[in-house]
Amino acid sequence: MEAMDDEQLLALHAQETTGRWLGQLYSRYLPMVYGVCLKYLRSPDDAGDAVMDIFEELTVKAGRYEVERFRPWLYTVAKNHCLQRLRRKRMEIPVEDAGRVMEYASVVHLLEGEGNEARFAALERCRERLPEKQRECIDRFFYDGKSYADISAETRYPVKSIKSFLQNGKRNLKLCMEKETIDEID
Repeated sequence: MEAMDDEQLLALHAQETTGRWLGQLYSRYLPMVYGVCLKYLRSPDDAGDAVMDIFEELTVKAGRYEVERFRPWLYTVAKNHCLQRLRRKRMEIPVEDAGRVMEYASVVHLLEGEGNEARFAALERCRERLPEKQRECIDRFFYDGKSYADISAETRYPVKSIKSFLQNGKRNLKLCMEKETIDEID
């Protein structure tokens, strides 16, 4: 099992939903998930509880979504779980994370409400329709957790352009999601 890549384990999980394959996959990324939870929740006990909750979520979510890249998807699931937990407790978000959280808030907002699974699928379809530079910046920032500086170093785009690609990408995602919702009603 150690030699299998993420996609192979996901495929096995889709065939045999006993949780064995997903558990193996999750254990690979347990330190990352715990780190994300600790970063946002600032408490080892709360982070540990969140890790367990996220694993329970995954047993349901992994079968519902077509996950192309497990690591960034799991990072996003963990981050969103922590943000929702903070929102429920009305806890203060640390200042150094506030800017990043505000960026995430607009995308997380697109997934709120009834039919989260359908909204997530629509978000993925809309993400695929974005212009290449917008999609690339959205993927690196939201899915891979990269900073503006990291993205700039990797892509050679100026930071101002990255901010613009992200802003326009988020706007285009929102417009596309609204259109998808209207199309579902019709």
